Amino acid sequence: MAEAERIIGTPDTPDDSGEQTAAAGGPAGSGASAAAGASGAGEQQAPADVRGRRGRRIAVLFAVAAFAYVLDLISKTLVVAKLEGHAPIKLLGEWLELHAIRNPGAAFGVGAAFTIIFTLIAAAVIVVIMRLARKLYSYPWAIALGLLLGGALGNLTDRIFRSPGIFEGEVVDFIAPKGFAVFNLADSAIVCGGILIVLLSFRGLDPDGTVHRD
Repeated sequence: MAEAERIIGTPDTPDDSGEQTAAAGGPAGSGASAAAGASGAGEQQAPADVRGRRGRRIAVLFAVAAFAYVLDLISKTLVVAKLEGHAPIKLLGEWLELHAIRNPGAAFGVGAAFTIIFTLIAAAVIVVIMRLARKLYSYPWAIALGLLLGGALGNLTDRIFRSPGIFEGEVVDFIAPKGFAVFNLADSAIVCGGILIVLLSFRGLDPDGTVHRD
């Protein structure tokens, strides 16, 4: 967790251009006073501007997370009520169907014997994203982390509230492509968020909004 914060770390205030202007100086008397006044105004306004930009990106993160979470919750509620215990629904013949199953493992049915471990991992991912959000200055990263957060919350809700018990609950999966594991919308959000993070990393865009070239 500390390493993740080190990667995404960024100063909480931008370069104080007003202070540099004051250092350049001007004629003594009223000119110097005006420069000092401009510098003071810049020092007061810059932190508020930084907080505003960061706040907008955090709002995007939580909006994306909320959308992904609500969509996953609604879809699972409908599947349990309408599809569980019934024959699969074919959407594209044999290529894609809706087939309700309960999955005790991770995404796509991996590791069914480690339900509690995957539950703790999902909870840790949520905590890390919440901590990193405080230093987020990039809209693409806000979307990516929002998808991860919404997907993790969706599956964690199943782990906590569904049978057989708290932290051992089985996740509801229902999207069944031919020749592939059955998954849900939370899994899709996590995968899409992960792919977006990889693309952003390849492009050199950091979560703090800076672009680096290796």
